Amino acid sequence: MTPASTAGTLPLWTWALPVLAAIFLAARLTGVLDMEGIGITVLAAALLGGAVFAAVHHAEVVALRVGEPFGSLVLAASVTVIEVALIVSIMLSAPDGGATVARDTVFAAIMIVLNGIIGLCLLLGGVRHFEQAFKIQGTGAGLAVIGTLATLALILPNYTRSVPGPIYSDAQLIFVGIVSLSLYCLFLFVQTVRHRDFFLDVADPGTVHAKPSGPMTLVSVALLLVALVSVVLLAKTLSPVIEQSVAKAGLPAAFVGVVIASVVLLPEGLSAVRAARANRLQTSLNLSLGSAMATIGLTIPTVAAVSLVLGKPLALGLQPEHIVLLVLTLFISTLSLATGRTTVLQGGVHMVIFAAFMTIAAVP
Repeated sequence: MTPASTAGTLPLWTWALPVLAAIFLAARLTGVLDMEGIGITVLAAALLGGAVFAAVHHAEVVALRVGEPFGSLVLAASVTVIEVALIVSIMLSAPDGGATVARDTVFAAIMIVLNGIIGLCLLLGGVRHFEQAFKIQGTGAGLAVIGTLATLALILPNYTRSVPGPIYSDAQLIFVGIVSLSLYCLFLFVQTVRHRDFFLDVADPGTVHAKPSGPMTLVSVALLLVALVSVVLLAKTLSPVIEQSVAKAGLPAAFVGVVIASVVLLPEGLSAVRAARANRLQTSLNLSLGSAMATIGLTIPTVAAVSLVLGKPLALGLQPEHIVLLVLTLFISTLSLATGRTTVLQGGVHMVIFAAFMTIAAVP
């Protein structure tokens, strides 16, 4: 959070970008602008990125107002809305129905969060503070939910027999969607009500951020909604461009999922890294694990509903090499976060796995 925002004012870009995105969309929808021409496409992409950053900034303002662990939930929910918008837009616009875009994006988000973001947090936090502490009750609960949801959503479809894998039957898809949402909601109950203290920082960061004022928080809520709506509509406009750009670069079609997950998770990743460097590792882990959990617990039910209602194909089962990376990630994450203290070594191990994931994604 920037000093200006905590002092009671919003930086210019945090309200200007959502407003500009809304103006651009209004001109687009009224026919004043069309998407022909590289200049308009670049402008739309820049506004999309700016709206994403603005949305996360305003979510951070609201998060400071409501406090932890509720603040992490605001960020996770905002990021998930953006991610689902991008996925559904591509599903609706792709000629083949975008059968694998949800799988690729969810898997990429898990790998980016558990290896890229957490690895960078542990590495940079360890460099600055040598050892950092957190509560294993909260992180252990988060990893248990992520492991269960990831296995049900991304691995099990390869081994069911009602229909040929990697596709669930309608009944199986309904079941997975329901249990994913139910387990995520149960975790939220534990995090915010029953065992809230498991998710509070154990270390005093040495600085206390002033809470934003009530009027400033209301302004941020309004701008957050404007930014999220802008992201949803811009994503729908740019989804064909994303697919075409990946194809022209000679990358596999599955790399679209990496692009979507990277765009969505970058701002929140920066928030997690800042918290780790400020010796608030618990907040970093809350943000990271919450994002991974929301990615599965909210995205899978949504895309399942879209698939069932609109008759769109939905392939969820991972390829064998991706299953290996997912299992390795869950195993190493369990070891890294099992003691309540971390060093640069754990961060380095996660970064190596992240590098392996990016290599396999670009060169299968």
